[in-house]
Amino acid sequence: MLFKKLAQVSSLVLSLLLYSNAAAKNLPTQSVIPGGIILIPIKDAAQKNTPQVFFSGRRAMVLRNTNEWIAVVGIPLDQQTGTAAVEIQLGTHTRTHSFNISGKTYTTQKLNVAPKQVDLSSEDLARVEREQPKIRAAMATFSEHEPLDLQLVQPVKGPRSSSYGLRRVFNGQARNPHTGMDIAAPTGTPIYTPLTGRVVDAGNYFFNGNTVIIDHGQGLVSMYCHLNSITVLVGAVLNTGDKLGEVGATGRVTGPHLHWGVALNHAFVDPVLFLERPSVAP
Repeated sequence: MLFKKLAQVSSLVLSLLLYSNAAAKNLPTQSVIPGGIILIPIKDAAQKNTPQVFFSGRRAMVLRNTNEWIAVVGIPLDQQTGTAAVEIQLGTHTRTHSFNISGKTYTTQKLNVAPKQVDLSSEDLARVEREQPKIRAAMATFSEHEPLDLQLVQPVKGPRSSSYGLRRVFNGQARNPHTGMDIAAPTGTPIYTPLTGRVVDAGNYFFNGNTVIIDHGQGLVSMYCHLNSITVLVGAVLNTGDKLGEVGATGRVTGPHLHWGVALNHAFVDPVLFLERPSVAP
């Protein structure tokens, strides 16, 4: 009951801030590879008419950037290399913008987990099949307001234990590549919202464990998995730095950590592209 009241108050207080449609102050790092991001200026678009951009039939983010518009497009990890194109709609006119996607070789990671988490029982398989459409629908959220920023804060302190794009092998069996960043931390470590947004899903899933999904606007959606506890409700509006849960080891894991996923236009991309870039190269 307390969480419900807090969520209602947060929504009322923060909704004006969240939907202020302010231009983003920072842009993510461009990396035109599978799992990366491309930034496409739209220089001849009238300032008052917002263009719409589509990539593979899915609407992409478009932000005001000084005297021009810029599209921020996520490239799926399974995207073929070579020439690709976005569709740009300017009022009644439509044109395409082509670009080249370079290749990248991701490394392989071998993990051992409980056999029942790899060779699923019919009951578990049925559960996964029920859960996947709900997760996909939440990650496909597209709301019209612009994010307040596109530079995110790492949601939990700790070393990166597994990077985006790793080819996963569980108990000797190849599975889908890793589409997020794993951050190692003890059970109970607080997890903080990296950017203002609204909670669009919170629940328990077979592979992801306790999970929170947040909509930040214009197709930017973030996911937090394997939580020990969830401290927010669906519909709550969170500010940067608000606690959303605690690190745990629920779902398919080998130990306590946070799996952090970031999606653009329904494509999981490398979260590191949204983090502040160091002034001195390591």
